[in-house]
Amino acid sequence: MKKTDQPAGLARGVVLPMLFIGLMFFILGFVTWLNGSLIPFLKIVCNLSNFQALWVTFAFYIAYTVMALPSAAILSRIGYKNGMTLGLGVMALGALLFIPAARSSYYGIFLLALFTLATGMTLMQTAINPYIVCIGSRESAAMRISIMGLFNKGAGIVVPLVFSALILSGIDKYSDAALASVDAAGRALMRAELSERLVFPYAVMAAGLVLFMVIIRFAPLPELTMEQADTQQQDQTLRRFGVFQFPQVVLGALALFSYVGVEVIAGDTIGLYGRNLGVTNFAILTSYTMGFMVLGYCLGVVAIPRFVAQKTALLISALCGMAFTLGVVLGSGTDTSVSQALLGWAGVPLVPNSVMFLALLGLANALVWPAIWPLALEGLGKYTAAGSALLIMGIAGGALLPMLYGRLSDAASPQAGYWVLLPCYTAILLYALVGHKIRSWRAGGADLKVQQG
Repeated sequence: MKKTDQPAGLARGVVLPMLFIGLMFFILGFVTWLNGSLIPFLKIVCNLSNFQALWVTFAFYIAYTVMALPSAAILSRIGYKNGMTLGLGVMALGALLFIPAARSSYYGIFLLALFTLATGMTLMQTAINPYIVCIGSRESAAMRISIMGLFNKGAGIVVPLVFSALILSGIDKYSDAALASVDAAGRALMRAELSERLVFPYAVMAAGLVLFMVIIRFAPLPELTMEQADTQQQDQTLRRFGVFQFPQVVLGALALFSYVGVEVIAGDTIGLYGRNLGVTNFAILTSYTMGFMVLGYCLGVVAIPRFVAQKTALLISALCGMAFTLGVVLGSGTDTSVSQALLGWAGVPLVPNSVMFLALLGLANALVWPAIWPLALEGLGKYTAAGSALLIMGIAGGALLPMLYGRLSDAASPQAGYWVLLPCYTAILLYALVGHKIRSWRAGGADLKVQQG
């Protein structure tokens, strides 16, 4: 944290850095939530099963695990601001790799491009999440992260609509029935034609990332100076794995593993699930999930910490997630009464109840990330960058848990595969109740230090 803590989450010196960080969160959201539309698109282009299509999420999110600790080491050498700039440059390289991927229609190059994009995003995430926690009051950190979430998930609403308008127009002529009606050469030609649509948008994305990299390089963002947690730690040499002495951050990483898994499943598989149910607007269903997440972030901005404590928000989120999961796996695949009741007034296309409950998970998920970060980083001092890297590694849940869902959906049914969500929300619930309070690994009853309150 800064040596002089701000008295409020939006103090004068905090607003301008938050604006630039908010723009970076928008970029991260734009790239991240492209996956929800990209998965059913690549399923057609590369002729994939559900499980194979979800390698998109694996290639994207596994980069956070592989590159988190190297990112922390880079930040310790070049600083937070330069780390953000470098991250944008790596993301631009990943966007450029989509051009040869689209021209060849080779799935492996798509996955490499996604991994490269996510590598740059890992460096940015490792820098900007502790940055937004530490530039102001710790008590209002979840509120500031919620504001950042509005940028991130706002992009998630926009992206499927843009992707659908630019790339998915006339997608009906590439349906399974249309592809089956032509010979192998004809199918290959149709898929290559569809894949070519990705070239121009990703070239524009690369140019935009380079431009923003230059802007951030010269932006008036102050460099953070992390203070040491206490006198004893001031005299202690930082050890490579010293962050593992803090249970609250290790357990927080496990909670984030569960959270990112359920967030990605809710946002990135809803299009696949809707397509399996025959929902005509399946390509924009990620917007439904992101819309509810934005609503959740708005509630967080208003309520935290004025009316609801960060740990209470986490508890409520876990319970809502468990309830909505039951709605997904037990709800109707044809009846649209739930979406009629909730969204009928808005005039948006109605969706089956099970799809609607899947979208409602966005509301349950919204405040989990903002609540876990300040709880997990509390008391880390000079271990904050390493703690941030460990939490970023928890994003591996977005790589592994959707793959588990894909395997279950192919083996049983797409709806039954969502049972995987229930133990994940249970893990988040346990962190909200107990995990964030633990301050020592020493077992043996009284020796286990638990923070009160």
